Amino acid sequence: MEDKLTLSIEETAKLLGIGRNLCYNRVKTGEIPVIKIGRRLLVPRSALEKLLAYPKPLNLALTSK
Repeated sequence: MEDKLTLSIEETAKLLGIGRNLCYNRVKTGEIPVIKIGRRLLVPRSALEKLLAYPKPLNLALTSK
């Protein structure tokens, strides 16, 4: 699977260790980038690697005293 340029939603979910429905949900919200070819949604491997290399920080409220 390492030589493929794109991954299916199912492959992406398995790689991330999340469920297929959650993966589709994150695609819908834009958190996981996809390209659409015909009826297929494909996740570019390079975009997924970039997403994992530079994750967005959690929205934690910092309290200062």
